[in-house]
Amino acid sequence: GILEDHYMVDPLRRINYAEIINLIDQKRYFVLHAPRQTGKTTSLLAMVKKINEGGEYHCVYMNVESAQTARNDVTRGMLAILSRLRIAVKITLQKSLDVDSQTIIAENGPDSALASALRNICESLSKPLVLFIDEIDALIGDVLVSVLRQLRTGYADRPRYFPISVILCGVRDVRDYRIHQSDGEIITGGSCFNIKAESLRMGDFSQDEIRELYEQHTAETGQIFEEEIYPKVWSLTHGQPWLVNALANQATSKIPDGRDGKNAITLDIIERAAEALILERATHLDQLADKLREDRVRRVIAPMIAGEGWSEDANGMPSPDDLQYVIDLGLIRRLDAEHGRTPVISNDIYREIIPRELTIITQDGMASRPARSWYVEPDGRLDISKLLRDFQQFFRENVESWIGAFDYKEAGFQLLLQAFLQRIVNGGGLIDREYALGRGRVDLLVRWRYPKDAPRGEQKEQRIVLELKTIRKNRGPGSVLAEGLRQTARYADESGADEAHLVICDERPGQAWDEKIYERDEEHGGHVIRVWGV
Repeated sequence: GILEDHYMVDPLRRINYAEIINLIDQKRYFVLHAPRQTGKTTSLLAMVKKINEGGEYHCVYMNVESAQTARNDVTRGMLAILSRLRIAVKITLQKSLDVDSQTIIAENGPDSALASALRNICESLSKPLVLFIDEIDALIGDVLVSVLRQLRTGYADRPRYFPISVILCGVRDVRDYRIHQSDGEIITGGSCFNIKAESLRMGDFSQDEIRELYEQHTAETGQIFEEEIYPKVWSLTHGQPWLVNALANQATSKIPDGRDGKNAITLDIIERAAEALILERATHLDQLADKLREDRVRRVIAPMIAGEGWSEDANGMPSPDDLQYVIDLGLIRRLDAEHGRTPVISNDIYREIIPRELTIITQDGMASRPARSWYVEPDGRLDISKLLRDFQQFFRENVESWIGAFDYKEAGFQLLLQAFLQRIVNGGGLIDREYALGRGRVDLLVRWRYPKDAPRGEQKEQRIVLELKTIRKNRGPGSVLAEGLRQTARYADESGADEAHLVICDERPGQAWDEKIYERDEEHGGHVIRVWGV
């Protein structure tokens, strides 16, 4: 089974098992949620196994995702759900429902069928039943309303005639469900399931658990991971389980140097594995990209990409529910109390994938522009100034049409420049991106290896800092420039950059292009910083 077939960190360690058992002992109904691809199902199955081995309860796990396509057809949805319940009870408890699903629905109606089936099961058991319902938030409309209300109806009959504890498992907290009934009425999840006692979130891997997982590969194959990869894996994934696993799989199975088990997994291999994951647009990353199109996600993410703070404007201030929803999706996390609990993008891979996905059409539209050779010097070094001059002209000619097509107009300048610079990545370079709420800037570190055709061990790395800032109507250009020079010099020091560039977009209405477009050198903190106006 799944618990035996893979390298694995103890799945019970990533949840507060003692707290969950305490809630079950208190006969509570509650929610356990985690972003997709975080090992939720694995942990649930391990928990069900442990509870059954404990001897105090019978415990059953069922997945109701198959009922998603029923949408508002409650009869069809109940047939799918009862089918899954029948299979789960047979596999776990070696019991069969006394009557078939069609009969249960015919005798009780679709809006009482699940409650009736659960009563039937509980009456036949010698111990109270604990029920895990996974993928509950896959259900839609009237089917979801019916399930929640049936669980609510049976609550008073526990533990003899109804499950002593029901744990709803999904991506989101039940209070976040936006339930549309077939008549158009919207019901919030909490009102349907106000017996919910707690909402628990499953944790990501810790740094020690990442090491433990990778060392299982070493123990089995003899292939080692060099010590310096661990801080990088942490920054790339921040413990997100799917990314931790996918990164290691890419490094050891698909990158040629790593596929040879005699070679150690180096920092360079890990970086190439991360880039390959992003370029492949794997299913998990594709699902996150799809969520970026939702307005409530945009209200949270767009100011972060722009490095601005949240503010009341025509596009709307994110609500606390919006923020929690994006946290539950795994797209962002809060820093610790020492750093003010500031929301940031969850990890470096997401920080890379978000601007790429938001500008994928724009990048495709730029594909006809000249390729690599024109911005590479004879010795193989990158001439970033050539690229930025070309961007100035491109921005002047296309800003209204391109940014007008973005959903994330608040971050249009930052996204458009990053889309333009994507050719650096496509040409073999890397861009490290730093942006977060209220930073007042976006930091880009371009890393360019040259000569291109030399063996990787003989290549040099060119490091170029680009700081992106915006002049808005409430701030003067002088203060933006002074602050930008300080920030650029500091970032150049921190990153050991060979060059430093400050790109300032003047978004004040009525400014002439001849005044906005310029290029000049400034000195600050021992650095010559080239300032670009757009």
